[in-house]
Amino acid sequence: MPTETVLAEATFNRRVLSYWLLYGSILCLVTVVGIILLPVWLLFGHFFTERYLQHMSCVLTDRTLKVSRGILVRQEKTVPLDKITDMGLIEGPIMRYFGLQTISVETAGSAAGALIQLVGIDGAREFRDKVLHQRDVVVAGSQQALPEAVVSASTNDGQILVEIRDALLRIEERLPKG
Repeated sequence: MPTETVLAEATFNRRVLSYWLLYGSILCLVTVVGIILLPVWLLFGHFFTERYLQHMSCVLTDRTLKVSRGILVRQEKTVPLDKITDMGLIEGPIMRYFGLQTISVETAGSAAGALIQLVGIDGAREFRDKVLHQRDVVVAGSQQALPEAVVSASTNDGQILVEIRDALLRIEERLPKG
């Protein structure tokens, strides 16, 4: 299996910690049970968000986008670049206040929404553009290789059809007439 070349590695903005803390606090405030849990979130939220950020990574290679994250449940996803259909940028009002953006990665197989969402990548627009450019390179390379495969397949198909015709003619000769 050929090794992949790392083209870019995303770095995450530390302001995402404040965003997650504020977002979690707002969620706690809008739910009855959350109001009870708000002091716990304010005490331990920074620890958990810091740990989560330490375990986040996103690497662009020449053929894939590799994402890993999680504290208790580690999640690693490898998305082939030629399967990416869209990469969107999301920037809500609170995110704009912190100077953050979310990149959403969609593939042909992801039924409901984005397959991956990455919050707080430094230079999110530039990173997205690098991924999309590399995706275009990969797709163009596979399309150039396609005609050669089609030609060889059609040559083989023609040869197989000739063999099938000859076998049928031999069978016909052996069948009784009438």
